[in-house]
Amino acid sequence: MGFLQLVKKGNTSSGVAALGNAFIAIIKAIAAGISGSGTMFASAMHSFADAVNQSFVFFGSVLSEMKPSKRFPVGFGRVINIFCMVAVIVVTVMAYETIKEGWHLIQHPSEASNFLLNVSILVVSFLVDGFILIKAMKEIKSEANLKTGENLFVTAFKGASKASPATRLVFYEDLVATLSAVLAIVGIVLAQYFDIVQADGVISIIIGLFMLFVAFRVGYDNMVGLIGVAAPADVENKIGKQLLADEMVIDIYKMRVLQEGRLYHVEVTVELKKGLSLAEADDIKFKLTDHLLREPEIADVVLGIIEDDDVKSWEEKVGKKNEKEAEK
Repeated sequence: MGFLQLVKKGNTSSGVAALGNAFIAIIKAIAAGISGSGTMFASAMHSFADAVNQSFVFFGSVLSEMKPSKRFPVGFGRVINIFCMVAVIVVTVMAYETIKEGWHLIQHPSEASNFLLNVSILVVSFLVDGFILIKAMKEIKSEANLKTGENLFVTAFKGASKASPATRLVFYEDLVATLSAVLAIVGIVLAQYFDIVQADGVISIIIGLFMLFVAFRVGYDNMVGLIGVAAPADVENKIGKQLLADEMVIDIYKMRVLQEGRLYHVEVTVELKKGLSLAEADDIKFKLTDHLLREPEIADVVLGIIEDDDVKSWEEKVGKKNEKEAEK
């Protein structure tokens, strides 16, 4: 696969977000230098962190599309998790700088100038980040295969855990970026018209804390992804139903589905009807494997076959797992 083809397969949301946030960071930094607004400085740092992160993530998403090789037989799906962890470090450093600047402004408040310039840039920031956020929410809905017709915001939160690491990062970062633009406008208005000059520093600290939340949330998700995490119960149930739909499959003896990004690695042993010849059992095995691999989200399948042992295993396991998830 050529480099341009890999780039085309890269995460669209992170690519668009990187360009959008780079533009926003530049104009915010210029405005902060002209006006001396701490809130604008904090918002500029946030946008700069987002641009760097999303560039890393886009590059990581491109590399993760590389085909498996002899040396790396399971592919490069977890590369994106490594790049996201680098992005977390960037966010954490920027959050620290933002909180430190906010604390300095609380102790030594200063009046900001160019009110209209600051507000105009923050409105532009809100619109750009809002556009990127909506795009990320639509990608989450698509990647998580959620039903259409539901509220986009609600479905994005529901499906975030099933989306790719890159899309998830863009969603959390631009959610905070959009909210930060609103908070920054509030801070500037309070300082300008209500003479609450400490508001500048307080809002800066709040934005920094939001950035730390993103770092923690994304860091945790990608740490889990690097270790290897079991797929959600509904994914296992869907695979189980597909296998049991074959009339020769009586039961599922055991199944393990490992999630890697938005791809799944399936290891399953099915119980077939008694009395089948070895050739017939092999044909069924190859047919089931081929059927599962037709699903775009399934990367590979290791399927074993045994004769029915007259003990129901799958229904009991599914029931217990669903009960545990309901309790959570």
